[in-house]
Amino acid sequence: MKTTITVSILFLAVLFPNILAAQQPGLYGIAADTPSRWQSETGFTQEPQKDAFWWKKFNDPLLDSLISLGLERNYNLAMAAWRIEIARQTLRSARSAYYPSVNLSAGWNKIRNSGNTTARSVPETNLDYFSGSVSASWEVDLFGKITSRIKQSKESLKATRAETAGVMVSLCGEIASAYIQLRMYQDELTVAKEQLKSQNHVYDAAKSRHEAGLASKLDVAQAAVIAHSTEAMIPGLEANVESALNSLSTLVGDFPGALTALSDTVAYHRLDLRQIVPVGVPLDLLRRRPDLAEAEFTVASSAAALGMAKKDYLPSLTIDGSIGFASHSLKDFGKKESLQWSVAPTLSWTVFDGFARRAAVITARENMQNSVDSYNLTLLSAVQDVNDAMASYTSSLRAIDSYSKVVDDAREAFTLAFDLYRDGLSDFTDVADAQISLLQYADRLVTARADAALALVTLYRALGGGWDIDSINDNK
Repeated sequence: MKTTITVSILFLAVLFPNILAAQQPGLYGIAADTPSRWQSETGFTQEPQKDAFWWKKFNDPLLDSLISLGLERNYNLAMAAWRIEIARQTLRSARSAYYPSVNLSAGWNKIRNSGNTTARSVPETNLDYFSGSVSASWEVDLFGKITSRIKQSKESLKATRAETAGVMVSLCGEIASAYIQLRMYQDELTVAKEQLKSQNHVYDAAKSRHEAGLASKLDVAQAAVIAHSTEAMIPGLEANVESALNSLSTLVGDFPGALTALSDTVAYHRLDLRQIVPVGVPLDLLRRRPDLAEAEFTVASSAAALGMAKKDYLPSLTIDGSIGFASHSLKDFGKKESLQWSVAPTLSWTVFDGFARRAAVITARENMQNSVDSYNLTLLSAVQDVNDAMASYTSSLRAIDSYSKVVDDAREAFTLAFDLYRDGLSDFTDVADAQISLLQYADRLVTARADAALALVTLYRALGGGWDIDSINDNK
């Protein structure tokens, strides 16, 4: 008899990575060793991230409140919780196979048997009696079939819990990203309004100089074009703010319009973007990322399913039994002469089924190989996600520094150009160019800040987001 032994892929990956890496393609194992370091480590520490509430590092109480509200009311998370309950009940159903099923029956029977069913006629018979019995059927787990089903259900439950943790990670990241997008649009709207105010001032100055005969009508027209083009941007930015608010409302489980108080574009507590993120080492992802945990448990569940398919070749032992009373008269119902019972142990073994079991084993084996490949791909993608997010974050910080200097220079250039124009020492073209450059680079600075914040969110999500399956109670 061949015994199938299922070993956790995560356990093998941590303790025996070289063995798994050395396996030939097509066998069950990790495709390659996990990298020992990240490609980019500037500004990061190799200490493993331990804080589940990573969004608090942005130092924005409103963001904290929105994420708390989303974790409480989001429907995707609620549906994930229901899936945990479904998986839990499936496990309980599988465990119930360890116990016998007991049935209670009672009734009255009236039977007439024909006397002409044989070649020679005999008198007909009539029967009528009361009956009551207790019957039981028990499948003995002789070869571990029930145990295999329970193991598969256990691994499926763990995978569902990991999926829920992944939903929590994704939800927190989506709320944070939507909030950052909202603040970016609001910042862009604030920049546009501030620049429009400045441009209207320049327009008034050009108009005054024209009326005084010190400037041509072309200066007034150019100033008007710049001011009106900026004014035309504002409705689109306001629509972006409204759309971001609607997305944020949906994420926290509310109808659009519920967060109108956030539409105010007054100054807010700016997000803390310069953080030293503890990224740990790539191997930490195996313990932190819910999608990797889900993929691992899916492999284990597929392995258990393969074991179940193989055990279908083995016989099944079932014990059926019943005990009860039957009597024509109710007054004789409880007497020992009315007692009847039966015991029927049954050993059943399917000898031939048209190769259906063979096909089931092959299918289960291919499903397991598919789940292993999915695990390998998830691991590779996880490492790539972290490296990409780290690179994006560091480059965004450099962009913030550069654009901050550019904006300061552009503001100074505009001030100098306007002063020279007002004093009649330069053409309006210099003022127009300076206005356009200032608006352009101020908007890019807002985008760079948002990119850095979004890259931080992506990085925390890629690192596992702080949620693991141990935080999801299964009440087993």
